[in-house]
Amino acid sequence: MRPLKTYIVEDSQVIRDNLIATLEELVSVEIMGSAEDEATAVQWLTQPGHVFDLVIVDIFLKSGSGLGVLQALGHGNPARKLVVLSNYATQDMRRKCLELGADQVFDKSNDIDDLILYCNKLADGEFDSLGDPAPKAPH
Repeated sequence: MRPLKTYIVEDSQVIRDNLIATLEELVSVEIMGSAEDEATAVQWLTQPGHVFDLVIVDIFLKSGSGLGVLQALGHGNPARKLVVLSNYATQDMRRKCLELGADQVFDKSNDIDDLILYCNKLADGEFDSLGDPAPKAPH
């Protein structure tokens, strides 16, 4: 299992620190960086040479929004996964995030275990570049 190169976009320092600690404890990750606003995130994530496999983004940020991050990155490189982690994961918001290119939307209050499971599956290579379960190698 190779470390999942991950970038976090979250405005709350406490939540960001706790999320990073949880991911580092339970998933094979390498945190590449983080941002608390849309402009900083988009600037880093669109720089040539910056490598990442996964972006975890909140909807509400210090300035701008996670929707702007999704819009800047969505439907780009299918090998890179975009995940929304928000307290505002309503059906309408989920649909909007998926339309903008999010691969998954998780609720901060209820879906942390699902996020960890998803990240572990990514790190294990259980998804192909389209996000579908990867074919298993014959034994």
